Amino acid sequence: MEEPRKRARPGRSPAPAGRTARPRQAEVARLAGVSQATVSLVLADKRQGPAISEETRRKVLEAARSLGYVPDPAARRLAAARNNLLGVFSFTATFPTDVQHSYYPFLVGVEREAAERGYDLVLFTGSSTGGAGAAGPDALSRVRLADGCLFLGRHAPVEELGRLVADGFPVVHLGRRDEPAGLHWVGADYVSAAREVVGHLAGLGHRRMVLIREDDEAAASTDRERGFAEGLEAVGHGSVFRSADPERDLTPERLRSWLADGATAFVAEETDTGAAWRALRRAAADAGIECPRDVSLALLGSPPADLADGPEPTGFDIPRTRLGAAAVRMLAALVAGEEATEPLVACTFRPGATSGPPPGAEDH
Repeated sequence: MEEPRKRARPGRSPAPAGRTARPRQAEVARLAGVSQATVSLVLADKRQGPAISEETRRKVLEAARSLGYVPDPAARRLAAARNNLLGVFSFTATFPTDVQHSYYPFLVGVEREAAERGYDLVLFTGSSTGGAGAAGPDALSRVRLADGCLFLGRHAPVEELGRLVADGFPVVHLGRRDEPAGLHWVGADYVSAAREVVGHLAGLGHRRMVLIREDDEAAASTDRERGFAEGLEAVGHGSVFRSADPERDLTPERLRSWLADGATAFVAEETDTGAAWRALRRAAADAGIECPRDVSLALLGSPPADLADGPEPTGFDIPRTRLGAAAVRMLAALVAGEEATEPLVACTFRPGATSGPPPGAEDH
């Protein structure tokens, strides 16, 4: 005996013939040609977050009607609730838990601020198998298990971060980033800090300096170079040496040639690898150059752990713990749907023991 056909409820398109399972948002997304997060925002009629065009809304609504999609009330209740979980994702080969690692103080600030605000942390280790992007094009998708995610690292996949931002998922990058558009970040004032270090060297009498940095366009590097240039504007001349492998390319011979050209101070940037400072110290030692008698050295940041026992370098300290806390404050505000702004955090100048007057200065 043929079963009677079920009537479609008012305001709902009938399900496609032969279908028994409830349509899901993923199917609506595929039919409309958009992300599942966009479908969720449109069907929930959420207007905050990234702008969704009327054309996209129309496509999503038409796809939902054609599939007979009806939101699951239980799923809606779950989606509306927060887990009180904040994610932390590091774009380093291994998640930094060693107290000697430069990221460790960041995590201390993150943990303290999260605990104070009633959040638990989820550590995502997708990059531990070989760096950012090693797990495939959707390596960052699992961070959606948390209410929002904090990202750390010099090199991050712009496209993947862009998808999270476009979908309205709360994301904060620890460190200035210009891409993707719309990404929130917290950062240190490297421009002012680098300018202060150069000003200190100029005050000792140095007029020709060289900056050693890695060969990429990381915002932290460009900010340091800008501060270096600004510090020299009124007092002297400087040049910039960029290398993808400073420990290979910064040789004792190159250092001696700069000295022969009149350079008396060398400044290195701090990076995740510490390569620039390590290369500078090694080249000076191999060239038989004593610091600060023959040349002054400065570091725009803190020394790598393997050189922490040497003379304290002139430079500045990055307020990592404060930056971690600021990142959590911003992320918590985004999760709550609030405006999120944090000022640049000032670095602390460090006089150190690696700088002094240039050779012969006492004779003038």
